[in-house]
Order: sequence, then structure tokens, then C-alpha cells
Amino acid sequence: MWDPDRYLTFADQRARPFADLLAQVPAADVAEVADLGCGPGTLTVGLAQRWPGAHVVGVDSSAEMIAATPASPPDGVEFVHADLRDWTPERPLDVLVSNATLQWVPGHLDLLPRLAGFVADGGWLAFQLPGNFAEPAHAQLRDLAAGERWPALHDLTWPSSHDPATYLDALLDLGFAADVWETTYVQLLQGDDAVLEWMSGTALRPVFAALDDAGRAAFVAEYRDRLRAAYPPGRHGTVLPYRRIFAVGRKGAAG
Repeated sequence: MWDPDRYLTFADQRARPFADLLAQVPAADVAEVADLGCGPGTLTVGLAQRWPGAHVVGVDSSAEMIAATPASPPDGVEFVHADLRDWTPERPLDVLVSNATLQWVPGHLDLLPRLAGFVADGGWLAFQLPGNFAEPAHAQLRDLAAGERWPALHDLTWPSSHDPATYLDALLDLGFAADVWETTYVQLLQGDDAVLEWMSGTALRPVFAALDDAGRAAFVAEYRDRLRAAYPPGRHGTVLPYRRIFAVGRKGAAG
């Protein structure tokens, strides 16, 4: 379902929230790190540079993404093809990171206690996910897919997230000292149909997987028209608001 090359078209923009998340994880003496939803592994390798000597494992459920990870990763880094709902680390984790992934897991709040159980006492759980599903790019996508013309799309599960306060309560309930915040990046995208290109790397992937070639072409043509109306290009490019929700917790430090 996933296309690593298309996903990495906007690699710099997608990497910035990851960097902003890690900036709030002042972990030291780190031996075990996991990146759940590692994608092609570019950012995962950076975790080994952040914590030299640590064992870093990147986990992703997409065979295409895992195939795109480095063939010869740095020492101490490995990649595993697994669903994060089933994967279990071999040892307690000093840092558990999930970047733009939990929104794809239905009921992911119910998963947090399991993930928290993987974190060593004094360790860190950090994740970020989109909070922009009310934006026209997503609202128009869901509305179009619900139309009579697209019965193959009616049972799709769409990504979703909660308000920041919900994640704060969840981490506090689990005994973490928590810091939760949100940021809206004002992305300036270049090129024709830039928002369509952006969405093609993420939210459009389930649509592409459910339709044949002709169906994809017809769906994209109509969706393109809607995006052009919702995001007209400005003098400097096309502006795409990009709201993200961040959550960082340290285990056993609450109160």
C-alpha cells in the first residue's frame, strides 16, 4: 500500500515534527530504543546518531517501507517487519518513539497501556501524530470516497486522532510525567497540485490500494479539482496548514 519514494517527496517537511518531538526527550544513558512506524528508516538511523551505542530497532507493518530501509544500517540498528500492535521488544526500552503512525491504528488510545509497559522505569515514551483531519484536504477526501460512485471505498478506515488533553490524561493515568502540545506548521508547497502530491504519500494510500488503475485515475481527477478549489496557489506557492499533536512522557516521574 505504501510507496516510499512518494512518501519521501516531502522528506524535509515530514522530518521536522520528528526533530521537534525528540528535542523534548532529554534521555541519557540510553541502551534500548524503538521507533514504531519507522517507514523507510531515514529518521530511525538518526536515533542511533542521537544516542551512540544504543540498540535501535525500527518497526513497520509495510513490507514496501521495510524493503526501502538501508541495506547496511549502522551498527546497532535493525529493522523489523511487524505490526506494532503485535510486536514486543526483547528488552525494556529507554526510549520508545512513534512518529506519524498512531493515527493509522484504530483505537490507539487503548494501545497506550501496552506500549507504556515496554518502557523501563525512568524511560521515555514520545509520539506525534496529525491533528488536521478537519482540514479540507481530509474532509474532501472522506466526502468524495463516501459517494455512490465509490462503493469499494465505503468500508475504509480513515486515520484519526484525539485532542491534546486526551493524550495528556492518558499518559498521566499511566504514571508518566507528561508534556503534551500542538503546533501548526504553515507549509509552503511548490509545484502544480502540490497538496495532491502531499496527500498521495499518506492519506490517499488506502484509496489507491482499494481501486484499480482506471478507478484511481478517475478518483484522483475529481479529488484534484476539489483540492484546487480549497487550496488555490498564492504568490509564493500553495499554503497547507499542518497541525501536529505531540506527547512526551517519562515513566515513573509523575507527581
